[in-house]
Amino acid sequence: MAAVLKIEHIGVEFDGFHALTDVSISVERNSIHCFIGPNGAGKTTLLDIICAKTKPTGGIVTFYPLGKEAITLTGMKEHRIVNAGVGRKFQVPSVFVNLSVYDNMVLSLKGHKGVLESIFYRSTSAERDAIDAALTRVGLETRKDDKAGTLAHGQKQWLEIAMQLLQGPELIMLDEPAAGMGEAETFKTGEILAEVKSACSVIVVEHDMAFVKQIADRATVLHEGKVLAEGSVDEVLSNETVQAVYLGRGGE
Repeated sequence: MAAVLKIEHIGVEFDGFHALTDVSISVERNSIHCFIGPNGAGKTTLLDIICAKTKPTGGIVTFYPLGKEAITLTGMKEHRIVNAGVGRKFQVPSVFVNLSVYDNMVLSLKGHKGVLESIFYRSTSAERDAIDAALTRVGLETRKDDKAGTLAHGQKQWLEIAMQLLQGPELIMLDEPAAGMGEAETFKTGEILAEVKSACSVIVVEHDMAFVKQIADRATVLHEGKVLAEGSVDEVLSNETVQAVYLGRGGE
């Protein structure tokens, strides 16, 4: 399959500490690619590199939007990367709990800025259809008039995924999307992501190995800032080195 993102020879050094060393990964289009590994392995730092929150000391990240010329993300401004079609959701949901689910969605529309503006904003028919479609995709279509603060933890995570989808990304990055969820919510999140990948590619940083088994088309194991193993979930989990340095650490 064609790549939607290529990470080539990325290195990051913080005051002499090598957070990432010569990391190269290719993410396939319309796939779910999981980055796994112990705490401190460099997973979140790698997401920071992709979205330009952190500047690498070496290497390059290239994004391949469908039907367009390749874009070098390294050195770009964060907002330009978002506008190019790369979205990111952090671990803690960042929704406005006192606004309705619908108003949170309006806030996430491209080019839409202020909270007050969203309250009085008259959305177009096309925008309303897009909002309804995104909420339906994550199972929140019946909650759009409810305050976001009344949603359960998992539902807040799904709302934020819907907010990302509304911006029409070709690639979305999720940092531990199942954190704090129960078993049923975690499984539902996996079902949502399986549906989402038909519209855009997904990178997931995750510790929950049962969740990784459910969702991943491909997995990359990071250890001490380097790529330790890569392949299908079964290939990665059967790797003896992975089992020794990662899976043996108390099931982290």
